[in-house]
Amino acid sequence: MKTLTSTSSRLLASLFMLVLLFTAACGGKEGTVESVNMLYGKDSKTWKTDKEMDATGDKVSQSDAMEDQRVTFYANGQYNMMSGAQTMNGKYTFDQGAKTITMMPAGAAQSNMFTVVTLTDDKLTLKGSDGSELRLEGE
Repeated sequence: MKTLTSTSSRLLASLFMLVLLFTAACGGKEGTVESVNMLYGKDSKTWKTDKEMDATGDKVSQSDAMEDQRVTFYANGQYNMMSGAQTMNGKYTFDQGAKTITMMPAGAAQSNMFTVVTLTDDKLTLKGSDGSELRLEGE
């Protein structure tokens, strides 16, 4: 059996570290909150429900209506939420520094604030004040 020289060992270790760093860098971007234009794309962007988690982290069984739920964010600060035959419109504000989005349904007296856990080109995770999470995918 051939033994490795110290130069070969260092080269092998360096290659291993390079592969490890590359894997870590290319891994999921969960927990990354990118710029607000990821939320609405160029003019508007539609997000569909991927999964919902309760406050304890358990997956919530989704009804057909929940699976069909879509929310579209527009560059002008408006949003439209559709779930089956129901539609809700309103305004939103996104605070990049605080990583929050506040949604005010039209005609409602109270807004809803969510922590933005992840915002990338294709993933949006919103956390409610009760700890529940809604994970959305870009369409």
